[in-house]
Amino acid sequence: MTEEWLDFIIACRSGKDHEYDIVIGAMADDQIYNFVSDYMDGTITREQFWVLAKFKYPTHQIAFCSKESLKCLKYRDCEVL
Repeated sequence: MTEEWLDFIIACRSGKDHEYDIVIGAMADDQIYNFVSDYMDGTITREQFWVLAKFKYPTHQIAFCSKESLKCLKYRDCEVL
C-alpha cells in the first residue's frame, strides 16, 4: 500500500472513473476499507490511516476493468471435484 494506492482507492470509492484496463494491487477489503472510510469521512487523518494500516496485510487482487483486458485471459482447463 502506497500514497498513490490510497489516492486511487479513494477516487474509485468516490465514483471517479479510471482508464486502466487491468489493476493489480492490494485490495481494500473489509479490514482496510474501514480505515479508508474513516479517512474519507474525516474521522481520522491520513497519518492516522497509515498508523492503523501498517499492521494489516491486505490480500491482493487482479481486476479486469475493460472488455479489452479480458482478451488477456485464456481458458486452459478445468478439474471436476
